[in-house]
Amino acid sequence: MFQFKNLLTAFLLILLAQYTRAQEVQISKEELIALTPEWKGERFPDGRPKVPDKILERMKQVSVEEAWATMKNAGYGYQVAEQWQVINPDSVLVGRAVTAMFMPARPDVWKAIDTVGKKKGRRGQNTWPVDILVKGDVYVADQFGAHRNGPTIGDNVGNAIYARTGNGIVYDGALRDVEGLKEIGGFTSYYTSYDPSYHNPPGDLNTMIVGINRPTRIRTVTVMPGDVVLGKLGVVVFVPPHLAEKVCTTSEIVRLRDMFGHQRLREGKYTAGQIDTRWTADIEKDFSRWVNDHINELPVPKETIQQFLKDRTW
Repeated sequence: MFQFKNLLTAFLLILLAQYTRAQEVQISKEELIALTPEWKGERFPDGRPKVPDKILERMKQVSVEEAWATMKNAGYGYQVAEQWQVINPDSVLVGRAVTAMFMPARPDVWKAIDTVGKKKGRRGQNTWPVDILVKGDVYVADQFGAHRNGPTIGDNVGNAIYARTGNGIVYDGALRDVEGLKEIGGFTSYYTSYDPSYHNPPGDLNTMIVGINRPTRIRTVTVMPGDVVLGKLGVVVFVPPHLAEKVCTTSEIVRLRDMFGHQRLREGKYTAGQIDTRWTADIEKDFSRWVNDHINELPVPKETIQQFLKDRTW
């Protein structure tokens, strides 16, 4: 009888743990690592890929077209999200994605999620993802386009996000306090709409959080935590972490080729037709020599150029 009670107690504890886990919205480290197997580099303690800061800095110079082409050639054809309103449209947004997913609230599910959150000392579901942000992150939220009574971010939460990350947000929903958000220096952000209302839990439930750092849909893009966010000219690109360096390097080589081509055109050495089509072997050799001669003057990391020259076959 004693053994039976012990087995029953153990069984109930297992059921309770599974129930609690089912209501936990934040992905586990093991799940996150399993979903991002292509990334072989450093990770945050929670398993999120940590693309190096130097690559984030290089990403700021990448054009949307260059990023799209590199990812498309690698089989990632749906990584660009368009049709945004922008705070600080003349600035570039670059950082590592922390994802959050919200859904229209229903009382029973909202209560189950909130109960688990309160046991962990959490208050206000709209701030749960904010609490895990660090420098260099970009808060990426699927707010299912919610407008009236939907905003979960105003100038208070916006200031908290900026203090933690030094970055702005990508937010598929309505913001409030946009005037106040525009006063935050460096808060370059992409959002769907503006509305002065706000969500009112728990008495008037409008939204509930259902995922933190899980795969998240933004427009027609599947965004993963750790993706490199590139926001530029009203468009947001989400670069898988394992492709981030390749995107940067490809962009840098394109810039070098443009610099070389423009210089040779000004010098009259080649015609526009020669430069604007596939280069001949002689032009490619000329380009390699030009790169080597100007290696310390070019706006591309020296080690990148050296690796490029090493990989050349002529």
